[in-house]
Amino acid sequence: MRDGRARTVRTSPAPCYRVGQMKKPDIAKQLARRSRVSQAEAADRLDVIVRKIVSDLRKGRPSALPGLGKFKHGPDGQVAFEREAGKRHE
Repeated sequence: MRDGRARTVRTSPAPCYRVGQMKKPDIAKQLARRSRVSQAEAADRLDVIVRKIVSDLRKGRPSALPGLGKFKHGPDGQVAFEREAGKRHE
């Protein structure tokens, strides 16, 4: 959101979703390493988070990721991710 606009993100409930150029197994592997849990446990946790986000959005509610930002419906009806102000994440 560098230019003041929210980024459009798909909300497909598909189990093999992508984040940027990373696929679910890549994200789960990194999450497992950082959280010191198995890759299977990390994948399960990731699925829970994505299902929660999709569920909130389908109900017309924003879905927050504490410390990062929130997913919400934009004015054009597309789903957008709005980063928390002043936060920079890599």
